[in-house]
Amino acid sequence: MIALSCDNLFSTWRVQARTLLGHGIDPSEVTWAEGPMDDLLAVPTPLPSGPGPFQARVPAELLAQLEQAARYRGEQRWSLLYEVLWRVAHGDRTAMLAGDRLGSELHRRIKQVRREAHHLHAFLRFVPLPGPIARRLELDLVAFHEPAHDILESASSHFADRLGKQRWLIATSEDGIRFDGARLDYRRTCPPEWMAWARQADDPGAEMWRTYYRSIFNPARLNPEVLRQHMPGRFWRHLPEGMLIPQLEGLARQGKQRDGQALEVGLQRGKRVGRGSA
Repeated sequence: MIALSCDNLFSTWRVQARTLLGHGIDPSEVTWAEGPMDDLLAVPTPLPSGPGPFQARVPAELLAQLEQAARYRGEQRWSLLYEVLWRVAHGDRTAMLAGDRLGSELHRRIKQVRREAHHLHAFLRFVPLPGPIARRLELDLVAFHEPAHDILESASSHFADRLGKQRWLIATSEDGIRFDGARLDYRRTCPPEWMAWARQADDPGAEMWRTYYRSIFNPARLNPEVLRQHMPGRFWRHLPEGMLIPQLEGLARQGKQRDGQALEVGLQRGKRVGRGSA
């Protein structure tokens, strides 16, 4: 068994996979390590040198799919991609399709990666920095996010397109990206100072977010399962309104679903209109 590491870089994996494919090395004979204890039986054998005799041609669509799926964090992250590549290179294009066993898993991973990019766009909250700090750090906005997959680099251009010349920073526990108003600076390992700036920033608009969320919350329409499906709980602690959600759910269970009103609305003075009123 050949054990390889691509350092979780698609570009490195692609070179390795091309060499393996050229030398006819079956997917069952190679593994990519995610950590030091991944495969105790694998021997760290070097790749064969030079191109192999087998010249494979694969559709550009497949390479795009593999690159997207490579951002998925999970078991057999790279081995699955090579197995799909192997089958397609040997004439079995059903491995690219959702109806196939491998293709189904490939498309599931692509879907999860796309969903995580949507979560970044939907649930990231930038915090504006005070003037003196903004000038010192040469930053206008900072944010901290915890994505489940490696989507930060590919999905962050969304903010560069929408925030104009504002300078911003997004830090995660793994990587980080900074925009200076003209170009993006991506770091695979987030610098400690970036993480500190993003985690420690005091949001002056936090109470406004909470007030807004309270006012639009409709207990009569609450569905906790759907809520967590669309807004996973792991994002709540990084959202100003996140701390309110358990409280509002509790009020809904205590009868506010029947009233169909937020607590503040129900306490306001006003005329109650009966069913028989015109």
